[in-house]
Amino acid sequence: MILREQQTEVKGKLQFSETLGICLLLVAVTLAVYWPVMRCDFVNYDDPDYFTANRHVQTGLKPANIVWAFTTRHASNWHPLTWLSLMLDATLFGRGPFGPHLTNLLLHAANTVLLFLLLRRLTAATWRSAIVAALFALHPLHVESVVWVAERKDVLSTFFGLLSLWAYACHAQRVTGDMCRVTRMETVWSRFTFHVSRFYWLALLFFVLGLMSKPMLVTLPLVMLLLDWWPLGRMSRVEGRGSRVRSLVLEKIPFFLLSTASCVVTYIAQQKGGAVTALTRISLSQRLDNAFVSYARYLGKTFWPINLAVLYPLPVHWNTLWVILSLLLVIGFSVAAVWFGRKHPY
Repeated sequence: MILREQQTEVKGKLQFSETLGICLLLVAVTLAVYWPVMRCDFVNYDDPDYFTANRHVQTGLKPANIVWAFTTRHASNWHPLTWLSLMLDATLFGRGPFGPHLTNLLLHAANTVLLFLLLRRLTAATWRSAIVAALFALHPLHVESVVWVAERKDVLSTFFGLLSLWAYACHAQRVTGDMCRVTRMETVWSRFTFHVSRFYWLALLFFVLGLMSKPMLVTLPLVMLLLDWWPLGRMSRVEGRGSRVRSLVLEKIPFFLLSTASCVVTYIAQQKGGAVTALTRISLSQRLDNAFVSYARYLGKTFWPINLAVLYPLPVHWNTLWVILSLLLVIGFSVAAVWFGRKHPY
């Protein structure tokens, strides 16, 4: 028994050392590749709105500016934490580009480590998780979010989004372990309720902070449901899958309510800021065509990242063949996911 405990302790220390080494390596590689950004200046596209010509940000963290951050719809968005982080840069580093670039870079390095730790916790696959995190860190599609000061909202919301998923994974794994020990009556009752741990509240808190950084996190509750399917396996560990699914959906209701509120606030902010285009200018069919083509183009740039740009102007109309092929691609992937999902849940 003593020998087994010693072996477990040694194994734990080796795993910790390996994990720490990978984290340090990921940070070092990310900083090395992106360090030239520290010599970059601002750009004249959105940076004036977010930093260089924004007097609230330029004057730093002051009570009046903090109130402004929570009440403004400037730049057609409501993201008070993004404003506060930029104000903090101005307070700590002054009005030059060094501070905002440094913060973006450090956030991206932190996000890389968080992604590795999240995937490792979910899958227990150390080196595969490290490879995915490295691809996330160094992929050309992420350059814009790191190098462009106005994209602070992207790296900041990703930071809180990954923390939310990490806390959710801790909650889910703990609850699954607890449910293996409950009585049959408690199991029946759990079909109509959901268990709450301190990690659940942490996940909810980080989700709120992420939405206050950028509303793109509104789909995170759906990501949590996908994680319940794989790799957490929460939909198949308890008898009565239909009841279990209802319980898991019920568990996400607070997250869905927050997503709904964020969508409403964002729509109002973008409508007031002139960022919402009427259907009379861009028809519903044009929007649908563009949506499917955009799916295909994003996938293409993920595997072959060429012809990248800050802005991709919307054409008058997409080529019909492009639209049909893009639609078939999306439908094909969806059908394949459902067809192979049971045998290969990943």
